[in-house]
Amino acid sequence: MLKLILPAAFLVSAACTQAQPAKPAESPEARATRILTEVPLSDGHNDWPYALRSAYGVEGAKTADLNQPATVKSTSQFATGAVTTGHTSIPLIRKGQLSIQLWSVYVPANLPPEEAVKQTFEQIDIAKSFATRYPQEFATVTTAAEAEKAWKSGRLAGFIAMEGAHQIADDIETLRRAYAAGARSMTLAHSKSTRLFDSATDTSVHKGGMAPEGAAMIAEMNRLGMLVDLSHVSPATMNAVLDVTKSPVIFSHSSAKAVTNHPRNVPDDVLKRMPKNGGIVMVTFVPAFIDQARTDWQMRRDAQRLVGGQDAAAVARLEAWDAANPRPVSTLAMVADHIDHVAKVAGHDHVGIGGDFDGIPDTPKGLENVGTYPALFAELARRGWTDENLRKLAGENFLRVLKANEKQAARQK
Repeated sequence: MLKLILPAAFLVSAACTQAQPAKPAESPEARATRILTEVPLSDGHNDWPYALRSAYGVEGAKTADLNQPATVKSTSQFATGAVTTGHTSIPLIRKGQLSIQLWSVYVPANLPPEEAVKQTFEQIDIAKSFATRYPQEFATVTTAAEAEKAWKSGRLAGFIAMEGAHQIADDIETLRRAYAAGARSMTLAHSKSTRLFDSATDTSVHKGGMAPEGAAMIAEMNRLGMLVDLSHVSPATMNAVLDVTKSPVIFSHSSAKAVTNHPRNVPDDVLKRMPKNGGIVMVTFVPAFIDQARTDWQMRRDAQRLVGGQDAAAVARLEAWDAANPRPVSTLAMVADHIDHVAKVAGHDHVGIGGDFDGIPDTPKGLENVGTYPALFAELARRGWTDENLRKLAGENFLRVLKANEKQAARQK
C-alpha cells in the first residue's frame, strides 16, 4: 500500500489551525451598540420641551439643568403632591446613543388660535435653548447635512417639530413664520380636528378627511421642505394627503392598527402606500398604542372617569376602580411586534422609531427612558434582523425622507 507522506510543516500548520478556538459570535447587545455607532439613531417625537415648561414655566424651562430629567408635580385639585420623573436628560441621551431628535414644540389643541400661535413660538425658543446653553451636547439643525455634521461631532441634532396645524392657526403665512424660526416638521392635527384636517381622536368635520384648502397647505409644506407628519390624523386624512403630497411623509409617532386596534395607529391599507410615497412610519412606545389589553383597559377607565364627576368622592371612586383593575403591563417586545409588522407590510425602507418620551405618563417595561433604545435593537437582532435593516430602522430611512423633502423643495424653488 502506498502511504502518503505529508511535510512536517504542513502537519504542524494544520494542527495549529484546528487548535484555534472559534471566534465568539457577536451578541445581540453588542450588535445593537455597534449599529448605533454606524448610523445616527433618529427618533421622530419627544416632548421634553413641553415637559420642561410644565415643570418649570416658560423662563424656567430655558434655565433648567438638562443633566436631570424634568420633574413634574401634579396640579390637580386632588393632587397628593406626587412627582413624575421625566424620560430625557443628557446622560440618558448618551446612554441610549440617541443622535437625531425631532423635538415636539407641542401646545394644547384647545387653546384659542392666537394663544396657540404665541405659545408655539415660546416652545420653539425653549427647544432652541438646548443648543444655546449646551453647545457641546446639542445642535439645533434644519437640514440633513447639518444633522449628520452634528452627529459626527458628537452632538445631538435637534429638529423643531410642531404638533398640529392649530399651532399655526391653519394659516400658511404663520407656517412660513414658523419655518423661518426653524421648524421643519408639522403634524396636521392633534387631539382635535382643525379647520383643515380631521383628527383620529375627534369627530370628523371634513368630507374625505381634509378641507379643500388643505391641499394648499400641503403644497406649501412641500415647497418649503417642511415634513408632513400624519400621526394623529384620521385614516381618511392620511389617504387624502397621500393623494396630493409631492414629498414623502412621516408618521412621527404611530404604530400598527392591525396589531393594536387604536384610532391613533396606521391601518394596513395606508402602510401599503408607503413604498410609492417613500414615507416612513416611526413606531411609537405609547402603551395604549402597542398593547391591546392596555387599550381596552384605558377605554374602560376613561368611561369610569367621564361618568364619575369631578368632586372628591368621584376621585375616590376612580382610585378604587384602579385598585380593583390593575393597569396591564406593556413591554418592549410589544413595540418590536409593531416594528416587525410595519416592516412586513410597508417594507424595511419605511419604518423608524418615534418613542414619544416625556409625552406619556408611563412607558413599556424595558423602555423606561431614552437610555433604553439599544435594548430594542438587541431584541430585533435576536429576531433575525440583518445589520442592513437595523441601520435603516435606526436612521437611514429618516435621513432619506428628510433629503427627499429637501430635494423637492429645491425643485419647486
